[in-house]
Amino acid sequence: MTADIDHTEAGAGSPHLSEADKKKAHENATLPAEVIHEIVREEGERQLARSANAIWWSGLAAGLSMGFSFVTQAELQVALPDKPWRPLIANLGYTVGFAIVVLGRQQLFTESTLSAVLPALTRRTGGAVLACLRLWAIVLVANIVGTWIFAAVLAYGQPLSPEAAGALVDIGIDAVTRPFLTVLLSAVFAGWLIALMVWLLPSSSNIRLLVIVFLAYVVALGRFSHIIAGSTDAAYAFLTAHTSLGRYLIDFFVPTLIGNTIGGSLLVGLLNHAPVAPELEKSQSPSGGGR
Repeated sequence: MTADIDHTEAGAGSPHLSEADKKKAHENATLPAEVIHEIVREEGERQLARSANAIWWSGLAAGLSMGFSFVTQAELQVALPDKPWRPLIANLGYTVGFAIVVLGRQQLFTESTLSAVLPALTRRTGGAVLACLRLWAIVLVANIVGTWIFAAVLAYGQPLSPEAAGALVDIGIDAVTRPFLTVLLSAVFAGWLIALMVWLLPSSSNIRLLVIVFLAYVVALGRFSHIIAGSTDAAYAFLTAHTSLGRYLIDFFVPTLIGNTIGGSLLVGLLNHAPVAPELEKSQSPSGGGR
């Protein structure tokens, strides 16, 4: 069921504007929260309705694409002089994978923590919750498989220079050497920021790339742990014998998964759903004109 949102055009009732000015005001108006909620929720409904096979291949593509964040970050690190400001430039490479995935409409787990949870919050049925969990499970597994394939190509195919390979090792080791609680809390921020990206994109049609790059860059600068981007790093560290599988799971995967899910589904999902829930319920009721 889709809620009927009453969205009055910006400037439509103003006696001081010409028709041309009213049109410009409408075109430049900020979308109301209810409209953004419905755009993201409807995208979530489309994701939930996809076949498992389609979700799997899209998720696998996203996992592979995120590997380019790892490679670009390492290449920039090698190309730049060893100065205090080097991370400010090298971390821009972290945004590449996110740009490919989001603009390419590939299925990323941390995006799904918001878009797939809104239908469940709106419908509040067991079926909606199970559909959300099904999507999460398929996307997460497909994303992780993609990151391991990409890391294996880098580790065993050795397509990069020895200097870049050394930078890959440094980045990979960093992903698995921080305390559990530190990783978990940083992952909350990462999940929060990437889910906010999904929330902001509907009202950022002309600056989508800028929004993606800016928020992903903040994740990189803060060293906030991301379950998919970081999985390529940590998998590479394991495949090149610089860490163990246990450390991949306990020091990276578990705390990052928990933190990303909390940041994306609970913080962004609930906090952005709660303010518009009364309006949605009103519009869905018989007296509110819902259907």
